[in-house]
Amino acid sequence: MRQTKFRVRPPAGRQGAGRQGVRSSEICDELDKAGEMKQLISGNDAIFEGALSAGANYFAGYPISPTSEILQRAALQSEENPKFQFLQAEDEIAAAISTISASLAGAKAFTATSGPGFSLMQEALGWGHVVEAPCVFVNSMRVGPSTGMPTQPAQSDLLQIKGGSAGDYYPIAFYPHSAEECFRLAVTAFNAAEESLSPVILLADAFLSHLYELVDLEKIKTEIVPRTKASLGTGQRLFTGTAHDKMGNVKTSDPVIYREWLGELKDRHSRVAEKYPLFEYLPRKDSGILLIAFGITSRILSPLRGRFSIFRPIRIYPVLEKELREVTQSYSRIIVIEGNDGQYASWVECAIGRKVMKVPCLGGGFKLKSIESQIEDRLREESR
Repeated sequence: MRQTKFRVRPPAGRQGAGRQGVRSSEICDELDKAGEMKQLISGNDAIFEGALSAGANYFAGYPISPTSEILQRAALQSEENPKFQFLQAEDEIAAAISTISASLAGAKAFTATSGPGFSLMQEALGWGHVVEAPCVFVNSMRVGPSTGMPTQPAQSDLLQIKGGSAGDYYPIAFYPHSAEECFRLAVTAFNAAEESLSPVILLADAFLSHLYELVDLEKIKTEIVPRTKASLGTGQRLFTGTAHDKMGNVKTSDPVIYREWLGELKDRHSRVAEKYPLFEYLPRKDSGILLIAFGITSRILSPLRGRFSIFRPIRIYPVLEKELREVTQSYSRIIVIEGNDGQYASWVECAIGRKVMKVPCLGGGFKLKSIESQIEDRLREESR
C-alpha cells in the first residue's frame, strides 16, 4: 500500500485536541498530540484496512467506480501475503457468489461494488442469507438508476438493502461518515456478520470513498469476533437456496420446518442488530427543529449545528426505531436530508408515526448552500 505519513507537531503554544477526522486542506489547523504518526488515508483504503484488521483473507470483486481502489488493494495484498486470496471475477454476480462460497469454505470474505453491481448481486445476497454465510458486502453509492452518473455521489440504494432480493430476510447495514469510521465500521460489519451468520452491508458513497483524512490506525482499538461456523466438509455438507432443514436437506413441502428456520433467523438477526444501536445525536436546546442525515451528508451539514439539532443514524438498517422515537418526540419539526428522493425519510415516518419534511440531494448535488435553501423553503411552506 502506498501511504503518506506525517509527523504531527502542534503550532507553538498549542496542544491541539483536534477532531478525529479532517480534510487534507485542514491539516495545519487540526494537529493532535506532538509526535504522533498518522496516515493520510482514503475512505476506500480505510475500509480495506478495517477488513484486514477483522481477519479478512478473501476478496472477490469486479472493477467499478467508486470502489475500484478496494479491488486494487486486494490484488496487491494477495501478492504480498499468500494467505490472502483474491479473485477478479468476470462480473458482479460471480463476485458475490464467490464471496459467499469462500465464506462457506471457512474464509472471512468480502466484496465491494456500487449501485449497478449491487443490483446484480441481489439474488446472491438472498442465497447468502438462506445458507447463513457470514461475509461483508461494501456498496459505495453513486447516482443511478442504471449506469447513472458514475463519478457523482448518492445515497439512493437504501431500499435495495431491505428488498433487493426475494422473500423474507433480515439484513444489517452500517454507514460511516469519516475515514476513521470506515475502518471501525468495517470491523463492526465483519463482527456482525459472524454473529448473525449472514451477509452484512457496509455502505459508503463516492465522496466518502475518495475522501482523504489523517487517521492513526494503529491506535484504534477493536475487538474481533472469531469464526464459529463450521466450514464446508466439516459440518453441514449441503448448502442450498431451496428450503431445507438444519443439515441442508431439501424440505420444500414442510411449512413447519420453514417457519422454525425463519423464526430462528429473525430472532438471531434482531439480537445482533440490538448489539449495535449506533447513532450520533447533537442536540441544541433552543431548537425545535431536528435534522436527520447520515454518511457524507451529515458532514456537509456540520456548519448548521449552531441552528439545529442533528441526528445521524450509523446503523442504517434495521432502522433505529426506538432511538428515533425517543429523540424526535421533543421536536415540532423534523427534516430528513439525504442523497435520494426520500428513501430513509419514509422509514423514519414509519418508525415515529408522523410526517417529516424531506430535502433530497439529487444528481450528486451535495452543496451546503443548496441544502440550506431547501430547508428554508420547507419551513416557509409549512408555516403557510
